Amino acid sequence: MSMPSASYSITMRVALDSASDLPAIASAVSAAGGLVMALDVVEPIEGRMVVDVTCNAVDEGHAEVIKAAVDVVEGVDVRAISDRTFLLHLGGTIAVSPKIALKTRDDLSMAYTPGVARISSAIAKDPSLARKLTIKRNTVAVVTDGSAVLGLGNIGPAAALPVMEGKALLFKQFADIDAWPVCLDTQDVDEIVRIVQCLAPVYGGINLEDISAPRCFEIESRLRELLDIPVFHDDQHGTATVVYAALLNALRVVGKEMKDVRVCVLGVGAAGVAISKLLLAEGVGDLVGVNRHGIISEDDDRLDSVRHWLAANTNKEKRTGDLSAAMTGADVFIGVSGSNLVTEEQLKLLAPDSIIFALANPDPEVDPALARRYAAIVATGRSDEPNQINNVLAFPGIFRGLLDVGATAITEEIEIAAGRAIADVVKESELSKDYIVPTVFNASVVKAVAAAVEKVARASMQR
Repeated sequence: MSMPSASYSITMRVALDSASDLPAIASAVSAAGGLVMALDVVEPIEGRMVVDVTCNAVDEGHAEVIKAAVDVVEGVDVRAISDRTFLLHLGGTIAVSPKIALKTRDDLSMAYTPGVARISSAIAKDPSLARKLTIKRNTVAVVTDGSAVLGLGNIGPAAALPVMEGKALLFKQFADIDAWPVCLDTQDVDEIVRIVQCLAPVYGGINLEDISAPRCFEIESRLRELLDIPVFHDDQHGTATVVYAALLNALRVVGKEMKDVRVCVLGVGAAGVAISKLLLAEGVGDLVGVNRHGIISEDDDRLDSVRHWLAANTNKEKRTGDLSAAMTGADVFIGVSGSNLVTEEQLKLLAPDSIIFALANPDPEVDPALARRYAAIVATGRSDEPNQINNVLAFPGIFRGLLDVGATAITEEIEIAAGRAIADVVKESELSKDYIVPTVFNASVVKAVAAAVEKVARASMQR
């Protein structure tokens, strides 16, 4: 069973006869598998003591089980239950706020008509001034078609909107970047490319998000050709950058070199392909990609051009077969696929001092506790496990650096610089099997990544 999580946090308003019933309430929640986070006394109702009991559950069904367990405690009555995650999202999680105050007629005349016409005229004469005199200098569009959202799949643009709001919130919180969701009601490649091209004048960068493969490859490629601002598909390059950073430090811990290790990548979608390409660029010893049909092969006519290239440029030993064949003797396993796909017997096939990155969310490819029996280092995408590989370590700092320098493109060199910067935030004295990447709340990360990206971007613009 999964652990209780704040993503399924509930608050129950409970009436009780006396304070002596409080331990029984806490015991009932615990016995039902919940985790009590807070007990807050509120105004009494009809002479009875009332408390708000906040606790974490595993899922929505489990929340009802917890409620029922408390409701049967003698002298206790659950009056109401609320889902704290839904409450947090009421009205959305982001908003637009003004940067200036309109207090006088003069303020209005300068911010809007007639004064604003002078700004527009200046930009018409010199379009480069848009980066200096408008929100373009600090704004990113978070673009999706809702076709590959988190672990939810093709749920469409409206259902994807809360996720895009969350992404925009992270941009603002971690890098003070004004990002805005752009959820498109189309999954046609040509339409998406054209719409984003038409929207681009407002933005200093485009963050593509949750667009399914292989369409995401073509959309990104075409937009990079068409636009004079950076285009970054976070599911590909953000993931690859953080995986690269984590692997750099993991290899330091186990005493292995990138050029000497063999990597098994389970899942060759957007993230798997980008991870593989970045590791190949950094000289990994060998890499074997695995999809639902087994080890990918350039002879497989089911592969699109991107995955065909990957098959042709990996697997030096020309291995064939299933996941077990790919994992045999591998130094590193990277999972970007689905939950519970790796067995204990397959873990035994890995090389000594192996590294496992099981990144499927919310449930990884293999139980982390089981993986730690066989691997020297284990990382997941979960916040309740050590070594969380989270894209928020990469994209805020990457875009901060790109926007600050006025970059027109993003390159593999920039991603590598960002990955090294993330890895270097973890000091040599701090490095351990349970700490190979900084936490997402480490304030040094965005500054370090932005500085590294700005340096590389500025140098490339001067060539």
